[in-house]
Amino acid sequence: MEKVCIIGASGKLGQYMIEHALARGYEVVGVCRAQSVDKLARFADRITVVPGATNDPAVIQRAVAGCDGVLTVLVPWGVHGYSTGTAQAVLDHAEPHARLIFSCGWHITRDGKDRYGLGFRAFVWLFGLIARLVRAADIDDQVEACQRIFASDRRWTVVRGSGLEEGESEGLPVWSRHVGDPVLASNLTRRVDFALFMVEALRDDGLVQETPAIVGRRSPSAQGYAPDHGQQALAA
Repeated sequence: MEKVCIIGASGKLGQYMIEHALARGYEVVGVCRAQSVDKLARFADRITVVPGATNDPAVIQRAVAGCDGVLTVLVPWGVHGYSTGTAQAVLDHAEPHARLIFSCGWHITRDGKDRYGLGFRAFVWLFGLIARLVRAADIDDQVEACQRIFASDRRWTVVRGSGLEEGESEGLPVWSRHVGDPVLASNLTRRVDFALFMVEALRDDGLVQETPAIVGRRSPSAQGYAPDHGQQALAA
């Protein structure tokens, strides 16, 4: 891994991924909307910034050229298929050998074996309804984006994040293949560690075509269940 592209680089998660990638000596290309380029000013002399909509195939084609890995924040902005367009552009234009790491929430399921509590399901339903009514976001768009990723034969990983909080790193999160595993019950991860998991996944072939659901390493559920369940934390 020498050169990586971070799509959605100007957000909090994206900026943390930039920090982790630079710390590992990677050459970094960041993609963000033109109006958000200023958010990356502190990285200006260390990364290449490609401004533009992340669902624009021409923007993505330019950004991912020559990249060994692509880290993509799937954000379901608006009601016009933004996440789906972003995911498809990455699948279409990333280098054939590239590792593709995508981020989303726990609500995404690949095989239908995830078990969600009533409170979580109610929150997702209510948030999705309100977001669509005000035309701010479309949860179903993120679902469609992930279905396209799952159908691809690319070397992808979809990292499913729990609730997020700010704070200093607690180390690499632990993960499970399915929501509902007791190890995930705390439903909380430091955002900086979500980014850490994304970047470390680039080097872990054991996560190819996996959908790890993550939780903070020091959360009560991780500390209580991870040793017994043999849950994995990526090797640093």
